Amino acid sequence: MEFSILLLLINAIATLYMTGLIWMVQIVHYPLFSEVGLEQFPQYAQKHQFLTSIVVGPPMLTEALSAILLAWFLPPGTSLPMVIAGILLVISIWASTAVIQVPCHEKLEEGFTATIHRRLVLTNWFRTVAWTARGFLVAWMLTLVINAITVT
Repeated sequence: MEFSILLLLINAIATLYMTGLIWMVQIVHYPLFSEVGLEQFPQYAQKHQFLTSIVVGPPMLTEALSAILLAWFLPPGTSLPMVIAGILLVISIWASTAVIQVPCHEKLEEGFTATIHRRLVLTNWFRTVAWTARGFLVAWMLTLVINAITVT
């Protein structure tokens, strides 16, 4: 298999994994923070932060690295503007995570507050939409690669 195609498959797997995960977090996980209880919440939030990093760290790194590498190893049938769009989405997701969501989680580790919780849930919609857009983008790129391979 051509390296560029393997790279796109790796990127697609990481992206689609994160797309599914962010929807579960947005619809189920974050809203349920308010049900934990005030006394237990700081301990819960600390464990949550640690365990979540195990689940999201490797696929996020894989997605980012493979998205960048696609600019040098362009799969057949795709275009550089598509790859750049994917990279820009990754950058926006990482920026939102670092600047908004992580600070919210850090504040919640000190204790639950409805204001911070609401901010976390509302601002996470940006990442949910961005990862969904990336999911559609990589699916489109895979379709283009399949078309390019079957035509030649």
